[in-house]
Amino acid sequence: MPYRLAVKDIAFFERPVSFARPFRFGAVVINATPQAFVRVEIEVEGKGTATGAGAEFLVPKWFDKRPQLAPEETVTELRRSLLIARNIYLTHSGFETAFGLHAACIGAQIEACGTEDIPPLAAAYGPAEIDKAILDALLRCIGTNFFDGMAANVAGIDARLSRDLTDVDAPQFLASRRRRERVAIRHTVGMDDKVEGEGGVADIRENAGARYFKLKLNGDPAHDADRLIRIGKELATLPYDYRVTLDANEQYADLAALSALVDRLDREAVLRPITAKLLYIEQPMPRDITRQSPLGALARRDFIVDEADDSYDAFPIARALGYRGISSKSCKGIYKSVINATRAAKWSAAGEKCFVAGEDLTCQAGLAVQQDLALGALIGVTHAERNGHHYVDGFGDTPATEAEAFLSAHPDLYARDGNKIRLAIHDGDLLTGSLTAPGFATSVHPDWSAMSPLEQPTARIPLEKAV
Repeated sequence: MPYRLAVKDIAFFERPVSFARPFRFGAVVINATPQAFVRVEIEVEGKGTATGAGAEFLVPKWFDKRPQLAPEETVTELRRSLLIARNIYLTHSGFETAFGLHAACIGAQIEACGTEDIPPLAAAYGPAEIDKAILDALLRCIGTNFFDGMAANVAGIDARLSRDLTDVDAPQFLASRRRRERVAIRHTVGMDDKVEGEGGVADIRENAGARYFKLKLNGDPAHDADRLIRIGKELATLPYDYRVTLDANEQYADLAALSALVDRLDREAVLRPITAKLLYIEQPMPRDITRQSPLGALARRDFIVDEADDSYDAFPIARALGYRGISSKSCKGIYKSVINATRAAKWSAAGEKCFVAGEDLTCQAGLAVQQDLALGALIGVTHAERNGHHYVDGFGDTPATEAEAFLSAHPDLYARDGNKIRLAIHDGDLLTGSLTAPGFATSVHPDWSAMSPLEQPTARIPLEKAV
């Protein structure tokens, strides 16, 4: 049964995170970026008050890749998205379900951000982060864990934002879900990552024993094919079976360029260590080109959208273009992931192959990775990209006492490695048992006193006019 709640306060914080190695995807290289934290206070009707939390990197040049914008300008957009969303959420002073509040705010958020030239994908970041913290507070208040709470639809998810579904589809899907006890990691091979030998893709010290690999592409068919040949030779030396996915991060200019790559994948024997293990190709073309470009014969390969997932209609639109899947990322919205998983299950039950993939925009150890992992384990993701353990040194710049608190509360998810605490990867898998504590997949909250308030960027127009 859904609960109704009212939001009393929303506070934002941030903490710098340095990367252990450069992460290059598409045209951007990240060496460090802030992590944003959200803390909310809510009152649940008839139940009392509670505090909830969420966290996510403020990643540059992914939510908005327009070339005229500097990386820091795109981070500023995400901070503005948070601040605009805070103002909108707090104007709703009455009691509403968690999903009802999201549904009441998301349209105003997209519109308000649009007046500041913030595109829909970046605009959705603010509500996505606030929604996670609200759900955490709700689950804590009623003493329920994420998996049981979602199975009972305590957030009140319905079809008001998804016209292709009925109001019973999502609740029925959630009621059928059971927590996956293990979710495999998918190891990312960034464009600057070493391929051969020590420190390369087949080195267990680098890939943590992963059985799934996500290989980044740069949009040049010849360059990408040659690099995939090199990677395939290395992966073929693994003493166990493996699977791969390819991710172009919008770098393929058009269908012609994409066809050149897919034709080589289909024809060339030297690429078989990749093609025989290939699950899907992710977001090959720019988001605006995607919606104008039916895949046609290319749909013989399975494709998914990611950056083009900027609305509740994105999956049905992509499906009509020949795409079979869509990514789940908590930074794009937990409710949208649930709706898309509901769609995939419904379409698949009717005989069509459709799926939701687990992708990760560098979720840092602690709140972010736990909540994203729990979301995937709920909706049926069997393997998920996990960047944080590879590109950040353990808990990174998190205070040692905070990292110790997460280790103590979630001993199946973290392990001590010398003077660092890292994700505990068991035969290539993450375990989800300790994510069943009351709240949204966490027994502890971060040390709020050990971080700075969110930087307050100047609006492109006055905030009061934006909302």
